Amino acid sequence: MDEAYVAVLSVAFLFLLHYLVARAGAGGKGKGSQQLPPSPPAIPFLGHLHLVKTPFHAALTRLAARHGPVFSMRMGSGRAVVVSSPECAKECFTEHDVNFTNRPMFPSMRLVSLDGAMLSVSSYGPYWGNLRRVATIQLLSAHRVACMTPAISAEVRGMVRRMEHADAAAPGGAARMQLKRRLFELSLSVLMETIAQTKTSRTEANADTDMSPEAQEFKQIIDELVPYMGTANRWDYLPVLRWFDVRNKILDAVSRRDAFFRRLIDGERRRLDDGNHSENKSMIAVLLSLQKSEPEVYTDTVIIALCANLFGAGTETTSTTVEWAMSLLLNNPGTLEKARAEIDAAVGRSRLINAGDLPRLGYLRCINAETLRLYPAAPLLLPHKSSADCKVVGYDVPRGTALLVNVYEIHRDTAVWEEPGRLGCSWRRSGWGGASVPERRLRCRRLGGAGARVPDLVLPLEQSRRRVG
Repeated sequence: MDEAYVAVLSVAFLFLLHYLVARAGAGGKGKGSQQLPPSPPAIPFLGHLHLVKTPFHAALTRLAARHGPVFSMRMGSGRAVVVSSPECAKECFTEHDVNFTNRPMFPSMRLVSLDGAMLSVSSYGPYWGNLRRVATIQLLSAHRVACMTPAISAEVRGMVRRMEHADAAAPGGAARMQLKRRLFELSLSVLMETIAQTKTSRTEANADTDMSPEAQEFKQIIDELVPYMGTANRWDYLPVLRWFDVRNKILDAVSRRDAFFRRLIDGERRRLDDGNHSENKSMIAVLLSLQKSEPEVYTDTVIIALCANLFGAGTETTSTTVEWAMSLLLNNPGTLEKARAEIDAAVGRSRLINAGDLPRLGYLRCINAETLRLYPAAPLLLPHKSSADCKVVGYDVPRGTALLVNVYEIHRDTAVWEEPGRLGCSWRRSGWGGASVPERRLRCRRLGGAGARVPDLVLPLEQSRRRVG
């Protein structure tokens, strides 16, 4: 009896402590003075961590079906609001854009981002504004992006050549290939040439392999870091888990990633010191030039952080999206044949497609847009954080609450698309299936105000003043 009595008292004490912590987290306001979004049943201390399952966006979609387009979750001691409708997302990124410009700094992201030095996770302010200006004007200008075309063409030809060799060498003249690995290699090679003016190292022994040594090294680093970088990482919400070896695993992968970028930076610095100046400076060369004029601003850590952003956004997400596009086309042979016929008519078979061909490839652009609609590279975007108390569609959102926008669910809204899971469901049946530009813009507005500036029915990654996913 004594043991049972102690157990009952312990459980009662835990529930009382949970209630007091919840009231303190709400700023001491009672339920009568604060109307929070609906929430699933929670477990003391853990909150809703038992509902965190992978893929997280699919789990949130199921919760939205039960609790509505706006609901709240308690992740350990933190609170999050999940938005799953275009109208709610529009309100967050227009009426409350200033309030949601900051990012929550989770422990794992602090380690990966070099203590918040990366552009994508830094909070809104002078540091973020300066990095965004440099990235927009110096690194990702229209001229610099156009200069990437020769590198892209050369790497695409190299990838196709290696695939042909692998196919010819396989028994029966047919080889099974992992397309994503080859696309990752392609993306990394283009970035290395444009960002650091260097090429991946291939010898005769690995000339026809699917990945170069550099691509294999960087892919392994990305594969180790990605599981800890999402909002579904329980390690961020339960301090007790930090006693395990997770922190050391993250630091080890980050150390190898930073060493990878330091080699690129040191190589470009040696070329500049030797007087090897090319007409088109690499992105790292531009940053090193800025470092000479403002060394306290453009430190090596800042340059590594920018490189990590560019390489991270330009390899894993690109290869994944193109792989999804190829999967959709292979599973929809009629669409594949229409796209092939359009390319043959507009471009021919004697050369690769370039940016100047895109205005004449409306059907292909719709395929790209549909791929991004069905399988967005960031299904939940990057999380935001409220810097002050506010109201979203009538619900109170306390200061410090994380905002998760379920783009995956918004892109499959049955109020907008009749068959949201089918490729091409948003195309008109007239002609090649593409709506006119005014029709596309009108329908984009249904996804939320600024959508008119983004073609082909894809919700913008960002509609607030941050303009960074």
